[in-house]
This record gives sequence, structure tokens and C-alpha cells, in this order.
Amino acid sequence: MAQSSRRAPWGFLAGRFGQTHPPSFSCSITFEQTYGGVEGDSASLAELIAVLSDLAQLPIRQDVAITGSVSQAGRAQAIGGARWKIEGFFRVCEAAAGGLTGTQGVIVPEANRVNLVLRDDVATAVADGRFHLWSVSTVEDALALLLGRAAGSADAEGRYPIDSVFGLVAARLAAFDRILAKRRIAGSP
Repeated sequence: MAQSSRRAPWGFLAGRFGQTHPPSFSCSITFEQTYGGVEGDSASLAELIAVLSDLAQLPIRQDVAITGSVSQAGRAQAIGGARWKIEGFFRVCEAAAGGLTGTQGVIVPEANRVNLVLRDDVATAVADGRFHLWSVSTVEDALALLLGRAAGSADAEGRYPIDSVFGLVAARLAAFDRILAKRRIAGSP
């Protein structure tokens, strides 16, 4: 197995929140890959959402699965095996206590939507509203679905609305900066 490191979360964070000064926070995700069978970066969108959720201190919905690659600019990119991932989560939801609740579903990149062909039982459940399939183009789209809050857009000075996901992330990163500044003044490492 070869070790692979993902810099997309850090690249996204630096690009989005480092416009006025470099962030004092760094993030990378490392895991083992086999480069055979099922592999690739189709979890990178989920990984970035997890990092943003933690920084914003907002919980992620647990009844929705997500798959997709993400660029450092936050664009959701196509992945392989979308059909099997959707159908696998569908089976998990069906088998769970209570079965399909009408709230469960899967988020996939918009680029995968056009070629997606699902088993008849999954397609019927989607058509009946018992299971959902959402497609996203950006990390902002996924954040709204998974965190139930708008990502937020920066104003002319690079500030995000304080109650938005990005506003909460920016506030947390600013808090990290204040802690580091206090340590530097006190002479701590």
C-alpha cells in the first residue's frame, strides 16, 4: 500500500480564508490507498465538509451519505462508482431499524448525475420521495444540505456573514490567531 496525502482541505481553507493574512491553521488528510479495485479521492468532498463542520462547530446530518472529489477551489468533481455507492447506502438505510424514513439520501457531484442509472427499486424510492438523490456543483451546495446553513459569501472586504458556515469558520480561525498571538507575547512556543 502506498500512502497518499490530500492537500485539498488546506488549499481550500487557505484560498477561502487566507486572503488578508495567512491562516494559523493547517490541515491535511492522510490515508492508505491501494491504487487497485476501489480507490481514489472520491471521499475528499466529505473530508472537507468534516473539517469545515468541525471548525464551524456545526453537526453534520447523519442520514445523508456524500461522495465526490473536490478541487482546491471547492468545485465538486466526478467520481467513479457513483451507482454502487448510492445503491450501497440505500441498502444500509433499508436494512436499518425503521427502514427508509423519507429523509435519507446521497449527495453526488453534478457531473455524475447525467450518466447515472440506478436499480429499479432505488429509482422508484427516489421517485416516491422515500429516498433522495441530490447533486452538487460546489462545496457550498453540499454544506447547505449537510449542515442546514448557507455557506455564505464574502463581502468586498472578505468578511462572511457571522451566522453563515464560512462566517463561523472565519471566527474560529481568528480565535486560533488570537491564541497564537498571546503565546508569542508570553514567549511560549
